[in-house]
Amino acid sequence: MRGFRTTLAVLGVAGAIAIPLTLAARSPLLAWREPIYIVAGFAGIVAMALLLIQPLLAAGLVPGLRLYDGRRIHRVTGGALVLAVVIHVIGLWITSPPDVVDALLFSSPTPFSAWGVIAMWAMFGASGLALVRRHLRLRVWRLGHTMLVGVVVIGSVVHAMLIEGTMETISKSVLCLLVLLATAKAVADMRAWAGRGRGSR
Repeated sequence: MRGFRTTLAVLGVAGAIAIPLTLAARSPLLAWREPIYIVAGFAGIVAMALLLIQPLLAAGLVPGLRLYDGRRIHRVTGGALVLAVVIHVIGLWITSPPDVVDALLFSSPTPFSAWGVIAMWAMFGASGLALVRRHLRLRVWRLGHTMLVGVVVIGSVVHAMLIEGTMETISKSVLCLLVLLATAKAVADMRAWAGRGRGSR
């Protein structure tokens, strides 16, 4: 029974990621887009998928994977997340520099742009803390990282939900909901605010 539940959980996460990607790839809106714009858009979708995986790895919630191993992979996928966001932004910059400049200056008329920029800077901050974590007190590191990750997740979810693009609405909503639930579960389990929790670093 335990093996069946493990398999079911893995398939559920895989489906939550694969279905939005597949439906986005079949979107008729792609027919009118430049290749670089398509790459940028899918980099954003991949980033959302990684936001689902990250808390599961950090809190040891991946079935069959030890906490230590999960956190090692968490660091690698964290780098992949940063790369995906960078590709997303650079791709949009290449296709429309004025829109990216407006977004970065928080002067864009589209509300989703501001949320995306906030999430991006918070992600860079969380990644920066991860690079210097050995030089920080454990509680400072965990509180700072957790707070910044919270901003990343909320900003990214709002950003994604406000965009009417290639992602199909229902599958996008399910993915965003799972990202929120996985992050909340990981934060609760790790109890970063109390300076203790599962594992250390």
